[in-house]
Amino acid sequence: MGLRFQKWQALGNDYLIVERDDLPFELTPERVRRICEAHFGCDSDGVLLLEPTSDERFVAELRIFNPDGSEAELSGNGAREAVLYLRREGWTDADTFSISTASGPVTPTITSSRTCTIEMGRASVTSRDYPDGPDDGRGTLTAAGRQLEFQHVSIGNPQCVIEAGDELERLDLAAFGPPIEHSELFPNRTNVAFIRIDSDHEVRARIFERGVGETLSSGTGASGAAVAAVLRGARSLVKVKLDGGVLDVGGRPGLDVKLTGWAEPVFAGECSDEFVASLAGTQEAA
Repeated sequence: MGLRFQKWQALGNDYLIVERDDLPFELTPERVRRICEAHFGCDSDGVLLLEPTSDERFVAELRIFNPDGSEAELSGNGAREAVLYLRREGWTDADTFSISTASGPVTPTITSSRTCTIEMGRASVTSRDYPDGPDDGRGTLTAAGRQLEFQHVSIGNPQCVIEAGDELERLDLAAFGPPIEHSELFPNRTNVAFIRIDSDHEVRARIFERGVGETLSSGTGASGAAVAAVLRGARSLVKVKLDGGVLDVGGRPGLDVKLTGWAEPVFAGECSDEFVASLAGTQEAA
């Protein structure tokens, strides 16, 4: 029996969505890497695993896997894709409901067949992911031979936001991203958002995602960028312009964040029996 999945994308951030009951094995890091691999696999930014839960507060439990096999706490784009998938596939007929994630409950409100607003939770500028950081979450680090100032933001996962100004479009994220992601300041690694604040309600951002690399968009990255801009005087509703499109990030007092955007299915598929058998026989590297 093959492995059924749907491929969804949100602003170019694409995931394979798999239901736990369709999965014939555990998703180990090596299996995730092979599934997401270009040319030899399904070519994806990650895997979203949905499974029923006995907790009546939630429609489903969502686990999020990066293409390098690591497991992410939260993805704003991935969560929207999962939410709209759940509605489309009949897991719920409610417009507002909650799902469980590694970062805690996520509550979306569906506004159309392809759009929803997600309450991402409360952002913080202090967290265990920046354990030695000051109360304001600011700091400096060195990458690609340059000293950079940053703002740490935790929004379900760690974000390192760097204001790049007019240099933003010229930055080589492949040079700056990896040393920042793996900086000793961040024991759990970090996502990186390079931003330019264009006005009090518009921010341009380029994202280097932990375990992925440069991406067309990131919901949590956009949220971190918006929070950093608000801390510098922007309005509480910010349009974040990403390579893949625009996300609206709103907030209430206390840095509670709401993320609004779209997601849509690309295609449904089924991995062959041969590919599934090879995955089932995959052993983790020693």
